[in-house]
Amino acid sequence: MRVVVVGAGIGGLATAVGLQRAGAEVVLLERAGALRPVGAGLSIFGNGLAALDALGLGAALRAAGAAPARTLRAGQRRPDGRWLSTVPATALRDLRVVHRADLQELLLGALAPGTVRCGVEVRTVSGEAGRATVETATPGSDGLAEPVDVVVAADGLRSRVRASWPGDPGVRYAGYAAWRGVTEGPVDLDGAAGETWGRGLRFGVAPLADGRVYWFAVASGPAGGRAVDEHAEVRRLFGGWHAPVPALVAATAPDAVLRHDIHDLARPLRTFRRGGCVLLGDAAHAMTPDLGQGGNLALEDGVTLARLLADQAGQDRPDPGALDAALTGYDRLRRQRTQPVARQARALGRVAQVENPVLAAVRDALLRRVPPSAAAARVRAVQAWQPPAPACADLARPSR
Repeated sequence: MRVVVVGAGIGGLATAVGLQRAGAEVVLLERAGALRPVGAGLSIFGNGLAALDALGLGAALRAAGAAPARTLRAGQRRPDGRWLSTVPATALRDLRVVHRADLQELLLGALAPGTVRCGVEVRTVSGEAGRATVETATPGSDGLAEPVDVVVAADGLRSRVRASWPGDPGVRYAGYAAWRGVTEGPVDLDGAAGETWGRGLRFGVAPLADGRVYWFAVASGPAGGRAVDEHAEVRRLFGGWHAPVPALVAATAPDAVLRHDIHDLARPLRTFRRGGCVLLGDAAHAMTPDLGQGGNLALEDGVTLARLLADQAGQDRPDPGALDAALTGYDRLRRQRTQPVARQARALGRVAQVENPVLAAVRDALLRRVPPSAAAARVRAVQAWQPPAPACADLARPSR
């Protein structure tokens, strides 16, 4: 089976690993001219770890020292440091916090040499399963003159493939922007992590394995806002908050602070599939980062698709009916799983970013009344996922 994956983000890489290990011939096309380490921290929850285990990479992630945050007190605090709500450590026992670049390197290292082709921009995908056609901006330069069996569009929030489909909802601004950073060295967290909620402002903290700390800051405001000095803007907004918030910002190189407006899909897609092409990751279900599940669900997507296609992956001429059934099953399973999570994430973001003082006070009072057991149940519910049973191939087996 021949598969083209569009986009070398976390979801695209995981999909390529899973399908390649199942026996498929995989080509991964990336628009960027080269793959470079990007991003900041990434939370891998129990469901993301289960997906990596299915790919045979969970042990490598653990061995690399991805930091378990379960030893720290976690939950929500006020800007003065007083706790509003805590999450029992048992609900976070599988949580690991990694640098996105480290996960990217792990996934890339699991692929056969030559799988990724950079500098190739995909315009459209057409055709049915078993005879799908990929049109690129530079026809003939990518070696895809012949139809392929399946195309996986993992080309991100502003997916060009999705935009070419009828009914693309586009994206919407969530009403807030986020800054992300990683400290240059270790910072003492005094035994606590999690988030601090103000009025229209938030700050989150998560330790990395080497003692450095990944942090993010969130502020409500109009889309497109930019500061001359983003590092100074974060200091201005959060400099009076409880320790170690100011120290974390001070310990981060100014040019390492990333700012992004937060967007998600304007409405849920009616299908993740069109003919021989399926959408995956942010292209299918871009959500706000308020539950930390975007990357985890992309890993789930890749494993689910690889397992559903496993019995056809090693075939030179896969059965069109079997391909059709697998892609239909992927569409159904992944919409059922991801779209409720996306709704929860957006709802949580609205609550967390409340600016009105009265509403913020009510929110804080309600948070104080949430039993830790209820907070734990919500966290566990989001992570409650296991890969579907493989059709035949063992995805954890390295490809030859």
